[in-house]
Amino acid sequence: MRVFSFLLMLIFITSCDKLPFSKNKNLQQLDTIVDFTSVDLSPSFKICDSIIDKIEKSDCFRNTIHQKIGEELLLHSLSVKDSINETVYVDLIINDKGEIIFKELQSSEIIKKELPELDSIIHISVNNLPKIYPAIKRGIPVATEYQLPIKIVLKEL
Repeated sequence: MRVFSFLLMLIFITSCDKLPFSKNKNLQQLDTIVDFTSVDLSPSFKICDSIIDKIEKSDCFRNTIHQKIGEELLLHSLSVKDSINETVYVDLIINDKGEIIFKELQSSEIIKKELPELDSIIHISVNNLPKIYPAIKRGIPVATEYQLPIKIVLKEL
């Protein structure tokens, strides 16, 4: 009787995963590691939405945003005392609803001195961008941050 109770107790104490009759061996492992430095699909404008290739869609987005901001900048007449040939960086956040938020303009002291209105012009340009579809990560819209380089070339008057 002692041997029987000992064996019965041993069976109850032993974990079920140690037993050879495991039913769910064919279950697919879930990928729990998420790479937060990239997205599955980049944000896109309506004109880029029909492109299937991920790289081409990303290029279309970048080219379109540069083109739209460039067109807006050309609407303003900027004058400077000295010639300028520099790059400024526009930091943007595109939230999970597709709204564009102007975060910051990184520029040199020369740009800040010669073109103090550039910050507000770019801010207006960003606000005038057409509707953007947000980036997608694992089927969920996510916020992304972009840094757009803009080349400023102006000749002195």
